[in-house]
Amino acid sequence: MKALVTGGAGFIGSHVVEAYLADGIGVAIVDDLSRGRVANLAPQARFYRADIRDQAALEDVFAREKPDVVNHQAAQIDVRRSVAEPAFDAECNILGSINLLGLAVKHKCQRFVYASTGGAIYGEPKALPANEETPAHPLAPYGISKLTVEHYLFTYNALYGIPYVVLRYGNVYGPRQSSKGEAGVVAIFSEQIIAGITPTIYGDGSKTRDYVEVSDVARANVQALKRGDNEIFNVATGLPTTDYEVFAHVRDALGATSLEPRFAPKRPCEVNHIHLDVSKAKLGLNWEAQVPIAEGIRRTMEWFKREQLLTSEK
Repeated sequence: MKALVTGGAGFIGSHVVEAYLADGIGVAIVDDLSRGRVANLAPQARFYRADIRDQAALEDVFAREKPDVVNHQAAQIDVRRSVAEPAFDAECNILGSINLLGLAVKHKCQRFVYASTGGAIYGEPKALPANEETPAHPLAPYGISKLTVEHYLFTYNALYGIPYVVLRYGNVYGPRQSSKGEAGVVAIFSEQIIAGITPTIYGDGSKTRDYVEVSDVARANVQALKRGDNEIFNVATGLPTTDYEVFAHVRDALGATSLEPRFAPKRPCEVNHIHLDVSKAKLGLNWEAQVPIAEGIRRTMEWFKREQLLTSEK
């Protein structure tokens, strides 16, 4: 089996690539390196620097690689940028995805695995945890664009028969995360504390999210290769964690135990509370998160400290 992974030089995508390679799957990567890093590229995978909005470049990759599976991780991931530039968000996330879907059909791919969002699609649910049947009411264009592609997947399956799996991620964190982009608060806090900067929490620290460690997310992508045909799955822990609790985990893991954050007004279009029901993934994907947040953040801080050491030695 051969998989084409978009965004495979990025934070989540690079972990998916490594999990696929470890499972004996051949991998080709498409990434424009706008967010991804050359250092994240797995040497066993073939790499194509290309933008998913460039259909001609994608056509060349598909013709060369003839993938059995498309795993689509690449996206415009900044919620605040989606609010400021909704047309750009739609161009990247919707039109880029349509390019990939059309080529997957043309080249007779057997499966399309799509990275969606559980943190932004549901908006502010009336009841928690949110399951896959919870009404989708996105509060930002980013959530709208992700939800729109889910509809395209359903339609392309109905029209052309291409099987798909949608993975609605919680707030993913872990090694290689950047302080830029969606759900980057673990990275933001860690980089600031290491640099001697006091982190700022927007709001009073009580906002909750469902944080899932990236190795767990990568395992879900492996399971999606053989299970869950034409279904949507939340990929998270099922547990709420407050902004302040995340700060405290990062602070303690870095040994800055007396540090307290600054507080600033809550930013617009941010959900107050979200965590996800993951029972469908347990049944349909035979998957559940295994890394507790304290352990996941400890591992992540070890990575950030190594990165800081390497940077200071250059």
